[in-house]
Order: sequence, then C-alpha cells, then structure tokens
Amino acid sequence: MTNDLGREICGNLAIAESREWLLTNGIGGYASGTIAGLVTRRYHGLLIAALKPPLNRTLLVTKLDETIQYHDQSYPLCSNRWADGTVDPHGYQTLESFRLEGTIPVWRFACADALLEKQLWMQQGANTTYSRYTLVRGSKPITLSLKAFVNYRDHHGSTYGGDWRMEITPVKRGVWVTAFEGAVPLCLLADRGDMSVHHDWSIGFDLSVERYRGLSGREDHLHVATFETQLKVGESLTLVVSTEEHPELDGNIALDAHYQYEQQLINRWDAAHELKTTPSWIRQLVWAADQFIVNRPLADAPDDKTIIAGYPWFGDWGRDTMISLPGLTLSTGRPEVARTILRTFARYIDQGMLPNLFPDVGTEPEYNTVDATLWYFEAIRAYYEATQDQALIAELFPILEEVIDWHRRGTRYRIHLDNDGLIYAGEAGVQLTWMDGKIGDWVVTPRVGKPVEINALWYNALGVMITLAQTLGKPCQEYEQMAQQTARGFQRFWNSSLGYCYDVLDTQSGDDAALRPNQIFAVSLPMGRGSHTRGTNLAPLLDREQQRSLVDTIARTLLTSYGLRSLSQDHPQYSGHYGGNPVERDSVYHQGTTWAWLIGHFVQAHLRVYNDPTTALTFLEPMANHLQAACVGSISEIFDGDAPMTPRGCFAQAWSVAEVLRAWLLISNWNNYP
Repeated sequence: MTNDLGREICGNLAIAESREWLLTNGIGGYASGTIAGLVTRRYHGLLIAALKPPLNRTLLVTKLDETIQYHDQSYPLCSNRWADGTVDPHGYQTLESFRLEGTIPVWRFACADALLEKQLWMQQGANTTYSRYTLVRGSKPITLSLKAFVNYRDHHGSTYGGDWRMEITPVKRGVWVTAFEGAVPLCLLADRGDMSVHHDWSIGFDLSVERYRGLSGREDHLHVATFETQLKVGESLTLVVSTEEHPELDGNIALDAHYQYEQQLINRWDAAHELKTTPSWIRQLVWAADQFIVNRPLADAPDDKTIIAGYPWFGDWGRDTMISLPGLTLSTGRPEVARTILRTFARYIDQGMLPNLFPDVGTEPEYNTVDATLWYFEAIRAYYEATQDQALIAELFPILEEVIDWHRRGTRYRIHLDNDGLIYAGEAGVQLTWMDGKIGDWVVTPRVGKPVEINALWYNALGVMITLAQTLGKPCQEYEQMAQQTARGFQRFWNSSLGYCYDVLDTQSGDDAALRPNQIFAVSLPMGRGSHTRGTNLAPLLDREQQRSLVDTIARTLLTSYGLRSLSQDHPQYSGHYGGNPVERDSVYHQGTTWAWLIGHFVQAHLRVYNDPTTALTFLEPMANHLQAACVGSISEIFDGDAPMTPRGCFAQAWSVAEVLRAWLLISNWNNYP
C-alpha cells in the first residue's frame, strides 16, 4: 500500500491503538500489534510461534521497547499502558508515519532532525521474526537501545510473573531463553552492538481490548535482555527472534528473500489474469490472501496445506476453508494450493461430512456442520472450472458419491434428504449452519429444520455431481432426478406476500420468515440459476421475478458498506452493535451484525439479476478504505450493523478477503462469464 498514515493518525493515541498490523509465516505462526506500539490484546506479540504447525500457537516474544539517545536527549519510541491506566512512555508522539510495504509494516520516528525507520517481517516456513532499524537522516549518530520482553504461553492465555524463572544463556550476538524444562528454546540475536542480560518481570501491562471483551485485562512479561548499538546515517541494526537453531542474521539477505516471496505472489496474480491494471488495494489483498494459507503436514504428505479462518484466534475450519478456497487460491493464480487443500480435506470426510474444526488441543476433528461438506462441492466445481484437472476429479468423485449417499439416507444430527427433496438438519442444542452462536445450552439462532442456504447448496452440489459425472463418462440420471425434486421442493421457501424466502422451513414453530441474508445463495450459486450444458436441463431455483425481488429486498434492508447484515433492522431481535463480554457478543453474533464475506455473493447475485458490473463494483469500493483501518492491509470478520459500522471480531478474516477478491475478479471478467 502506498498511502502512509501520518501524524494525524499516528499521533492520536485513541486512533493509533485501534490500527493493527499482522505478519504470518506460512506455518500458522504470526506476529501482531498496534501501530502505536501498545499491547492491547493477549494476541499481540513479536513472535507467536506455531509449535505444532499449524496450531499450538504460543506467545514467545511480546515486544521490543526502543529508545534512542540523540544530542544528549532521550527519545522513547515505544508506548505502554499499565494496569492503573497510565501511559508511559509516550513513544507514539515521535511516530511520524506508518505504512505497509507488501505485508511489511514500516514505522518512521522523527526525533528532532533524526529520522529512524523500523521494519518488521517473518520468515516463511519458520518461527522467526525480524526487526530492522535504519537511521535515515541525522546530524550525528544515534544510540539505539532495545529492551526485549518474552513469555511462554498459549496465545489464548494470560501470564502473571510471580516466581517464574526462565533460563537465560548469553551467546555471541544475543541470548537463548528456555522458559522451563521441556520448553522450546528461543534465541534473540542482533547483528551488531552490545547486549546485557536481565531477568525482570514487568508487571501489569494493560490489555484494553481484552478487558472490553470481558476477559483478563492485564498481563506480565519478562525483560530478558537489552541490546544497544550506535547507528550512523544509512546504517542498520537487525534483531532476530527465532526458535531456529541457526537463523539467518544478515538483515539484507532475510529482507531480500521476503521481498522476492511477495513479488512471486504478484507475479502469479498477473500471470493468471489478462488485466490492463490492478488497483493497489486489490494487490494488497493478494498479499493478505497468502497470510491465511498455511502448511498442515501429514506423515505421508508433508507439503499438505490448509487455511487459517482468521487472525488472531481462529484455526483451520472446514466451512471457512471451503468458502475461502476459490478467492484465496484460484483467484490469486495458485491452483496447486487449492488442489492440495481439496485432497487434504478429503482424507477427513466421515459419514458424508467434512470436519468443521481441527482443535488446537488433540487430534480428533469435530464433525458439527451441515454446510462445510456442501461448500466442498462448490470449491471443487470452481477448481475444475479453473484448471480442467480431470485427474483430481476422478480421484475425488467416489468420495463425493459417498457424501451424496450419506445425505440421502441420513447421517449425524438428523441430516437427511426429506420426501420433498429438501435437506433437513439439526437437533436440539446443536448449531450446524454458519449461524452457529451458542451460549451454554442456549442456541441463539435456532435453525433446526430446512435452512434455505443448505438447500441452495444441496441443489448446487447435485448440479456439480451431474457435471462431473458427465465429464468422467459416468451415469448421472439419479442426480438429475434428485435435483428436479429439490427444485420443486425449493419453491416452498418462496414467501409471495413478503417477496423473499423463508429462512428455515419446518421448524418446531413453523416456517421462519425472519429476513436474513442466507437466501442470497439461491441466486448467487452457479447451479441455482439453472444449467443447460451437455444436455442437462437444471431449472433455476427461483424465477426471474423472484430473483429480482429477493436481491432488491436484501439491498434495501440488509446491505451495508461492508457486507450484509445477518438480520433485518425491523426484527425485534435485531442488534446493531457487537461488543462487550462473551455472552453479550455471542448473543448478537448473527442478530444484525454485518458479515463482510457475504458481499461476494451479494455482488454475484446482483450481477446475475441486473447484468451491471459498473454498479456492482460500487458495492466493493468501501473495502478499499477499510484497508487503512482495523488491521491495516486486511479485512475484518464482522462490522456493527448500525453506522458507523465499526469493524469487530477477528481483525483479519480469510473469507472476507477471499470473497472480495473473487467478487472483484468476477466483475472485471463479467462480460466473459458464461
């Protein structure tokens, strides 16, 4: 991104601490923080390592507190807020600008006539973070001092120092730290200067965001070393923190490798698309997309991949992975990554279901979703459309046949094909759709019955099966008959008096007419609009007037600048603000909160109804501005339903980035779309 955030942002603490940055290493580890330098989340740290990639994410290095001595004056560059509410020091006051170079956050600190630049990046494939400081200008040398703070805890946890003593071993250029017997050792090394060892707990860092979220609002971190060096104009100091035994210490080599990696991502994008120009904000999303793609090594497949659903707290979820896959991999010109992910998840299909969650602790996946498997069909369809890879289709087709069969005869949680051709799913106390809010035994959005998007996805899956069967020369009459029955049954969703679809049919209290965005998939999904290829005659789920009425209703009532509201504002359970403690947040998660990922399918549905790419593009343009807010360079998970639609939830979400990329390409190529 070329737009710098200047002093009007950086010098205003309330704004600067609301802007965050994110780095990732391709194996599940990450680093994050605020541009002001304050630690406001338990998930902020210079190195949060994936000790069992892609999970077991552990905070190892919290931060570096920097100070410079210049012309006999001391200038703190760091900022901390403490448990009593005081801010000390106020290093953000020296911060002249902040920007991204690719994914590399770059700070510039102005201290009198001295200008110091700081860059951060992570090494791909390693739990290693680099911090590089360069004196850009000055009338004499500066003395730069770096206080290093470490920890060793799960990234969801908290630490209170007490009597915990870590083993700190001085070595050439730095120290090795072992938190306790059996812990993964950590090194902190500098390429120049002096180092002194410490073992001082700093007590009471304030975590304002966690406190707002109803969680522990303070934490302690251990000062283990101070690095100090003198820099002349043009000189740099590189400090590396790593779990690697011999990390690369030459900052020029490490930085060049990172630049080359990110340039390769852009090269793949450019090679995949015949575009005259790509806006800078879309190129930024190409880099952001890569941050969610990580290794999930298996014993017999060490190069397997998966998708992290969101930073900072999500792991790899089946539903999110399949929804995100087209945008993150196919749109960015990386079909080989999509192929690996599709094959990886095929290994875990059980009783016709794709797992929704690979837990941080333990190895058994959780099968508690009805839609992840159906999104798997759409991901395969998109992959085949992009690659014409019949070999993978032939490999996966028997698994897909098994999935359809399990749904027809019934699988977990009463998921089954009913006599009207519609899928029924759910039982008391279980949330199976993407609207999965639950607090204890309270199911916030009960959708037991026949959810509209599940049946749109089911119809789409049947259409995919027909297409793939024909491609492979296999019989498809059975799937055609099932699809015809589903198309007839789907008309039950249409509420002619309201001009849109019921959200769920056949609930315990009847048909649910709440106006929610789930019906958009009946228009946006490829097979929902009908198919007439290879002699197949799939009817559209809704006729043209119904499609237009549905899209118009959603546009009038659910559309915001950043996605679709999860419930209409006139519903008695609508809430336009998402925040507070876990109960307060979970109770409104799908009760009006705006979801960014839905903008992709709204754009696709709008294009199909109105055939107007110019107007469709305007629905995406606010996201370009959002890239300068929240997590700079990425897209948040959710937003308030009410203006000003403050970003909430995960500050960087896979399906948000994926769907904006996919929708932008769809608009750009609309005239060539079949």
